[in-house]
Amino acid sequence: MLSFDAFKLKWIAIIGMVLNHIVIAWWDIIPVGLAIPLYAAGGLTFPIMAYFVVEGYRHTSNLKKYITRLFIFGAISIPFHALTFGFLGLNIMFTIILGIISILLYDKIKIRPLFWLLFIIIALLTTFPIFFDWAIIGLVVVLLTHIIKNENARRIVPAIVAGAFMLVFSLLGVLGAAGSPYGQIEMAGLPGYDLTLMLVSTVFIVGCLVAAVLLKNFNGERGKRMKWLFYAFYPLHLAVLGIVAFLMGWVDLSVFYIAI
Repeated sequence: MLSFDAFKLKWIAIIGMVLNHIVIAWWDIIPVGLAIPLYAAGGLTFPIMAYFVVEGYRHTSNLKKYITRLFIFGAISIPFHALTFGFLGLNIMFTIILGIISILLYDKIKIRPLFWLLFIIIALLTTFPIFFDWAIIGLVVVLLTHIIKNENARRIVPAIVAGAFMLVFSLLGVLGAAGSPYGQIEMAGLPGYDLTLMLVSTVFIVGCLVAAVLLKNFNGERGKRMKWLFYAFYPLHLAVLGIVAFLMGWVDLSVFYIAI
């Protein structure tokens, strides 16, 4: 059985992210037959990312610096994220920050009902007044990765939960788009996604399940260091995808207006 160190798994997550974002940003020119495997690859990313976010939380020597780095590169990415996805929201860096805050609260607050009340409030903030990438699902996956005690289970269960949630939302999107006279589903502050894209998005669960297998075979070794690679790569790849989409006329600057 193959084994993977952290360096290899992080690269797999990065590649999956890029392939998925290509489909969304350049949907107008991507054939459906190609979009299906590329979109499925996107399911690899967040379960792997969430696992190493929790590992980073547990082993960092300076949590404030860790969160500050996420915030800085998340802020840099905001305009490129808007151009890439066609709506103004907060990217995955901010979701990760809220995930870290959630697990920090979990460790600090021993009165569990109080913690769960605060967690629900934090989770709701990911959908209103502005949408966070991965939103509530992202927070749940990060929290599960932290609170599950069995090591094999914490590598596998959150990825399965992520895939199941995304499949349900994709199917709801299919029903919504199919019932629309224009073949699109729209939510406040988010772009209209057509029926074909919603159908393609149902394969996202495949990548999540593969991520569970890959994490199961994580050998616990760090491998080569890549501390700054993901931080820099994230806004850079969004800049390339978003700027190309803008130049090709697939998205315009109206994405920066928020309806009040």
